Amino acid sequence: MDIIFLHELKVKTLVGIYPWELNAEQTIQLDLEIALPTDLACQTDNFEDALDYAAIVQRINDTLAQKHFSLLEALAEHIAQIILTEFKSPWVKVSVAKLSVIRGVKRVGVRIERKSKSV
Repeated sequence: MDIIFLHELKVKTLVGIYPWELNAEQTIQLDLEIALPTDLACQTDNFEDALDYAAIVQRINDTLAQKHFSLLEALAEHIAQIILTEFKSPWVKVSVAKLSVIRGVKRVGVRIERKSKSV
């Protein structure tokens, strides 16, 4: 399985259940590992056969600019489903972390792994 990764993607978004979190954007950090639908790009060296990293980042930014999530778990699941369905990945690992929201803790978050239902 060939995997691309995007590490330490930082995005401002509304996430959380506390009253202050409903109106104040927080910076979250995303780490993604995305299985390629095929290994064709490795063979052809053709961009048309690859996943577009920039398109993935843009899609995530667009989603997180428009939608509030109460839980990091739901945010991670939403991103995983975008990757699986829109980008046709057979497998994805999504890590989402809030930064410095608890005193003495650098990051607090969740990591999920999902497979496409068609695999």
